[in-house]
Amino acid sequence: MSTAFLFASLFLLMALGMPVAISLGLSSMLTILFFAEDSLASLSIKLYETSEHYTLMSIPFFILAGTMMSTGGVAKRMVRFAVAAVGHLRGGLAIASVLACTLFAAVSGSSPATVVAIGSIVIAGMVRNGYPKAFAAGVICNAGTLGILIPPSIVMVVYASVTELSVGRMFMAGILPGLLLSGMLAAAVWWRAGKLTLTRTERAGSRELLIAFKDSIWGLALLVIIMGGIYGGVFTPTEAAAVAAVYATLIAIFVYRDIGVRQLPGVLMESGKTTVMLMFIVANALLFAHVLTTERIPQTIAEHIVAAGMAPWMFLLVVNLILLVAGNFMEPTGIILILAPIFFPIATHLGIDPIHLGIIMVVNMEIGMITPPVGLNLFVTSGITGMSLVQVTRAALPWLVVLLVFLMMVTYIPQISLVLPQLVFD
Repeated sequence: MSTAFLFASLFLLMALGMPVAISLGLSSMLTILFFAEDSLASLSIKLYETSEHYTLMSIPFFILAGTMMSTGGVAKRMVRFAVAAVGHLRGGLAIASVLACTLFAAVSGSSPATVVAIGSIVIAGMVRNGYPKAFAAGVICNAGTLGILIPPSIVMVVYASVTELSVGRMFMAGILPGLLLSGMLAAAVWWRAGKLTLTRTERAGSRELLIAFKDSIWGLALLVIIMGGIYGGVFTPTEAAAVAAVYATLIAIFVYRDIGVRQLPGVLMESGKTTVMLMFIVANALLFAHVLTTERIPQTIAEHIVAAGMAPWMFLLVVNLILLVAGNFMEPTGIILILAPIFFPIATHLGIDPIHLGIIMVVNMEIGMITPPVGLNLFVTSGITGMSLVQVTRAALPWLVVLLVFLMMVTYIPQISLVLPQLVFD
């Protein structure tokens, strides 16, 4: 009865148009009031305790680092390097855009930020060089999803905090899938460019390539600092996030000088707004997860699935279907916080590695970023191109096939996600 009431009240509140965070918190509160032994007086303590997780402290710092990199000229320098490296190939500007998204994803941790930072530079450039506008928009909209797959990823931090897994393992697990998806998108662009009559840029000389690399090295060094520091044992992922925030601020202000001291309060305010919004969702969702655990809802579901004899491959297929549907209507953080506590114990019962499950969920969240009606990347791409949401959706649809094929590969070839964590940590 408590299970039915919890989910019925959650979906009812969301259907009435209430924000996801409030729906999660209110449905949890009502369930505790009517079915649990906890008193309402303890709710404030529970709400505080659930959001006090040490890992979650990294989120504000990663957001600040990403905001600094997005506001500054890091994206422009990465685009220049990418064009110098691969711009001479067939469809080279679009391939360079994918490479630039890959590089920027490694310092931003956000898909919409990647689309804005890279797309606002390269889409106009591709159109000037004869690329169809829909082609350019579709490439950037899809390549921008790499922002939550290539570490550091805020979505991975949230998943790790909910499931109490190592953030370092999650980050390491995302590297190979991220590079593989980047390569698949670049290959699809190269193939599609062969069907179109697109101009090629001249091959950049070694001097231009070296200058472009040196110009972008300060931004690229952020990834080395984060990943090298974590896996070198210098600092924890949370400490790495703090170091990244300080480094990104110093680089943007004193090295690249793209942000003045007068602009700093505005950048801090922007990252603060994002942090407050995200942490409010996290706090309420963790209260929801607390109710799930207290009422043994995930364990009960897991026991029924195991008793029914569902094979692991069947369970993963169901997980993908649920997440693909959920991705159409909710943003990634909310989905992870609601469904990860349910899927996690079931996957454990079936012998599925929770790191593998995490990467599957993140890839599904990528797809959700480019599927209507709530695909954030669609809205962002529409905003920077002036195209309607319907036009952007049509432009992104052909490239969605690449992501779906990639999802099947990640789902049923677990070593894509697990080989690096096993080499480093085992």
